[in-house]
Amino acid sequence: MSFETDVSRIEEIAQKLNASDTSLEESLALFEEGMLLSKKLEKTLSEAKGRVEIVLGEETESAEITPF
Repeated sequence: MSFETDVSRIEEIAQKLNASDTSLEESLALFEEGMLLSKKLEKTLSEAKGRVEIVLGEETESAEITPF
């Protein structure tokens, strides 16, 4: 699944968990699924942050500093 799809799924899970008609068993299954998706999304964001930091670091090293 894509990042956006996973975020949408977590939103669906949150809505179902907030519903009063969700059974305990279903709530536990949804909670487990949400936690797995959360960890996956956190890893994806961490990797993206690392990539951005690398790009910014490369730009900083090659940038010229000019006085005003």
